[in-house]
Amino acid sequence: MYAILDIETTGGKFNEEGITEIAIYKYDGHTVVDQFVSLVNPEKEIQAFVVQLTGINNKMLRNAPKFHEVAKRIIEITQGCTIVAHNSSFDYRILRTEYNRLGYDYKRNTLCTIELSKKLIPDQKSYSLGKLCKAIGIPMSDRHRASGDALATVQLFKLLLEKDATKSIIENAIDHFDNKKTIEKLHKLLKTLPTTNGIYYLHNDAGKIIFMGKGENIKKEATILFLKKTNRSKKIQEKTISISYEETGNNLITLLKYYLELEVNHPKYNLRSKKKMIQNDFNNDNMLLIDKGRVLDEHAVVLIENNEVIGYGFTNLAFQENHLDILKALITPIENKLLAKTIIKKYLEKKNSLKIVRL
Repeated sequence: MYAILDIETTGGKFNEEGITEIAIYKYDGHTVVDQFVSLVNPEKEIQAFVVQLTGINNKMLRNAPKFHEVAKRIIEITQGCTIVAHNSSFDYRILRTEYNRLGYDYKRNTLCTIELSKKLIPDQKSYSLGKLCKAIGIPMSDRHRASGDALATVQLFKLLLEKDATKSIIENAIDHFDNKKTIEKLHKLLKTLPTTNGIYYLHNDAGKIIFMGKGENIKKEATILFLKKTNRSKKIQEKTISISYEETGNNLITLLKYYLELEVNHPKYNLRSKKKMIQNDFNNDNMLLIDKGRVLDEHAVVLIENNEVIGYGFTNLAFQENHLDILKALITPIENKLLAKTIIKKYLEKKNSLKIVRL
């Protein structure tokens, strides 16, 4: 069962808006079985641009019911329903904000017809409700009024249901308020991670890396990300289908791999700021940095020649470290030498414990 709705507001600062009109059509997938349409007294002034857009003014709302007077009816008509709206994150946020003011935790699953339209009616010039409906021949009346927009959304959603032949696209697009499916998925992924130093990679359904994380405890860092409630974190949690990782054994290799690979992979959800590059030379032109490896009796090494970072890798024999030709065959070469130098210089400034061998 679906509750297809549209809300008009006063405008104003984020989370300070008030509802001026609401229209809800309860839809069973075939027909509208119930409806609720009402003006609402927001008990605050309406922004001038909103008056011009909707035609709703403060005088019209003087005798309209206040939100607390219609709150029970909204709960009843949406009970057991998935909220459907064109930009559902906006309408759902407005509803939750109003109920929060009343001390009630309003929770419903939601479905956005903008996101669905992009998947099921691709290649449209615009996905705004008015332009999309015009493009596909859905008649509209009372544009920017709750009832008119909600009825148009009903017709749009009916078309989307018909287009979803497998009945899986719409089901997978539902944003569950309790996130049960997402929580179960993330819990399974976390079980595959070690508690060692390294980097983890989150992949979407196409296998593309959408986020990279790092830390001394891979599992702990991924868990922290999966528990966050920010909009970006929620997107990452929803889009993540699989997870992979690489153990590094120490912080220096973690930092090197992480920042160098960020430049190559450009994960969608990583926030990146430009690093101020350090161009001055190392104290020694030629040296080998040696740190602990991933397992006992293994070393992590970084080779520097002629004041440039050549590469990094792992050795398990002193013989490998003492013969440059063998060592160079083992290490992973570094292309972005300036970035690598910046990372290593900053790391050395903090006097981290590692062995430095002059060559």
